[in-house]
Amino acid sequence: MEMNELDRASLLILEVLQADARLSTQALADKVGLSATPVWRRLKDMEDRGVIRGQVALVDREKLGLSILVLAHVSLVRHSEGAVEQFEQLVVTRREIIECHAITGEADYVIKVVAADMKVYDQFLQQHIFKLPGVSSVRSNVVLREVKYETALPVPQRTAG
Repeated sequence: MEMNELDRASLLILEVLQADARLSTQALADKVGLSATPVWRRLKDMEDRGVIRGQVALVDREKLGLSILVLAHVSLVRHSEGAVEQFEQLVVTRREIIECHAITGEADYVIKVVAADMKVYDQFLQQHIFKLPGVSSVRSNVVLREVKYETALPVPQRTAG
């Protein structure tokens, strides 16, 4: 489903839902000015088409004892056979890696890693990342404070017509 296939009501549903995914269909309908049945149909359609990928609870990492947040830039050996596959397989299996992006520039990937403290982060690097033969370097940046943390995407606005 492309953006141009979403009408104003569907875009408004997405905006409201990103702010509070626990709203009932009726409460969501009240907020967007439709009745519950059309809202339910739109939700179902957007889920079926993959626009809505799921609903989650946002948990405060520090309240779970995960006080360290690291952005690590990982570079791989260029001609190492299977290096990409090995690295990406590790990424999907390690829960402390909460995001991974293949990037352009000096590194090949940037990963977002949470840990209880620097000792735990170091153990993670030593036991997992540095053991991959395709990893040539890791440059870690520890987050001092989060200036902005948002999960809601900016929903494009449609003009009438």
